[in-house]
Amino acid sequence: MAEFYRFLASYEVLIYIMLAIGALFAFRWLWRSWQEWRIAVYSLEREFSSRRFGRSAIISIFIVILFCAEFFMATFIIPGLPADVFLTTPTLDLISTPTGTLSAEMMTQFSGQLPQVAASATGCIQGQIVITFPAPGDEVKGAIELLGSVNIPNFGFYKYEVASAGSDTWATISAGRAIVNDGSLGRWDATALTPGDYQLRLVVTDNQGQTLPACIVPVRVVPLQ
Repeated sequence: MAEFYRFLASYEVLIYIMLAIGALFAFRWLWRSWQEWRIAVYSLEREFSSRRFGRSAIISIFIVILFCAEFFMATFIIPGLPADVFLTTPTLDLISTPTGTLSAEMMTQFSGQLPQVAASATGCIQGQIVITFPAPGDEVKGAIELLGSVNIPNFGFYKYEVASAGSDTWATISAGRAIVNDGSLGRWDATALTPGDYQLRLVVTDNQGQTLPACIVPVRVVPLQ
């Protein structure tokens, strides 16, 4: 069902266009069938015209039902779904289980001596796609509140992820479907991570399914005292 919702949300505009084209042909057929039935003189001719009119009416009604169903789903059902329904990457729940552990593969990736990274953010757009806290190079420990902004035209949803410094393997922390202006993006519990240098990434996707360049902020996880 999640795949179905994701399909409806991603191709909403295309679905409306296809239904509009189908409705154009169906209603044209319906109009011509009604005209033929109206001017038919002989009983056999009226019978054939009546059958064509009935078939065209059924198809037209079916297209209208599909249009109403898509509109209802896109307007009332999909906006109320959890954001993780629209994520295509595996999600690690690092928020609700602060005492949990990462998988063996992820622990191997994050363990050991991590390289020092330059304390500068990349790809961030002030007021649109940006993490303001933690700032580049900040030391974090335990559970923190991520602050920033997510505000783009045709906004769809956002997610924030973590990876060790220099790695391209990202673990999704959480996501959201509401526009944020210099406010809370969500929580991040770094308790389960091995102390060292990491990257936080804010990824925003518009309502057409297009992913914008990510905002990446380097941080350092330090042990709890």
